[in-house]
Amino acid sequence: MEIPAISLKAIVLAHWVLTIWGCMAWLPSSFAWGNFSVLAVGVWAIAQRDSIDAVLMFLMGMAVTILTDIIHFGIYYQLSDLESGRDVFRFSAAMAILSLVLKPVSCFFVYQMYHERGGDYNLNFGLPSVSRNRAAYQSIDQQDPSPANPFDQAQDSMPRGRQ
Repeated sequence: MEIPAISLKAIVLAHWVLTIWGCMAWLPSSFAWGNFSVLAVGVWAIAQRDSIDAVLMFLMGMAVTILTDIIHFGIYYQLSDLESGRDVFRFSAAMAILSLVLKPVSCFFVYQMYHERGGDYNLNFGLPSVSRNRAAYQSIDQQDPSPANPFDQAQDSMPRGRQ
């Protein structure tokens, strides 16, 4: 089954609209700053079509905003304080939650774009890894022509002092 191609423009536009609607009633300015700054990185990824770094930063930003959105919803979601503007609150909350639900799907498609632009499937963060390069190994079938006692060779090659 082939994965459908979704435009980066469509992802950024959808999350931009949902973030605007989500900020209408109850979320703090930190929610807006976090999401709009990640969307600005998405605009950078749109503008530079061959940049791997822009797509990777957009992907990482989307992943981080999933966590921060959950924290914002947990802290600031209180229906009792906004009884007068209940419909606006419901709409705003629904759009913010819809944006949060769509973010993992968007991350999947952005990750596919990262791969299409030449990024590796294995993200390297500078940590050492185990490789399966067997060129440095010596076969046990072949005998090494080294002497039986390697210490004798080292003693023979040492310069002689006083004799």
